[in-house]
Amino acid sequence: MASAQILLDRPRLPSTPPPLDWSTLADAFEAACLLRCTPPPAVAGTRRPSTEHRPPSVEFNREEAAHRMAQLLGRLDVPIEHEVTVGGLRRRYELHRLSVPHPHRPAYARTLEAGWRQGRRELLGAPVPGASTVRRAWRPRLAAAAWRAALLAGGRHVRRHILGVRITDRELAAILVRGAALLDVPALLRPGTGCYLVCVADGPDRQRILHSTALGPAPVAARS
Repeated sequence: MASAQILLDRPRLPSTPPPLDWSTLADAFEAACLLRCTPPPAVAGTRRPSTEHRPPSVEFNREEAAHRMAQLLGRLDVPIEHEVTVGGLRRRYELHRLSVPHPHRPAYARTLEAGWRQGRRELLGAPVPGASTVRRAWRPRLAAAAWRAALLAGGRHVRRHILGVRITDRELAAILVRGAALLDVPALLRPGTGCYLVCVADGPDRQRILHSTALGPAPVAARS
């Protein structure tokens, strides 16, 4: 009887949250990719910046990236505060800071973490035998979302013969390579100094990536 009471008194482990529906996943995953394109904050006592512990704010030096992040968070019901700072002397620049109000930070963190983990698993995991038509349709959309985020917020590396992006996050670089394959485009991964260069050839490959990442009408929500 005592042992049974002990088992009943044990705290219950938190249940695994249900997976995001595909439409929500696409938005949360793209927002998480945008976040990983920005330099992570340094953590005291470590030599490298942390990619896992992010503050409830993010800064972009491109207006298009900030507006896309604000649009995605709006669709995820996460309110933001958008501040613009102008600096520089001869060469003026704008810094866009998006902050999440304190009451909404836990939901914001949970949603982006779930989006990143689920999207990463879909793109880097082994193909699922007998995958549904919905899954086969949405995996390329997740790949396009990752590339769209990288092109908006990553370090562009454009040459006459390639289209490339510089990424400091190793997992995101791997996702871009796998995502390009899902879009029927071969991509190369070149380690650099403090970053990874992911590039595709100019011509049809570049055009396919740009066409896939172009924003069109919002997709209809689907559930697995």
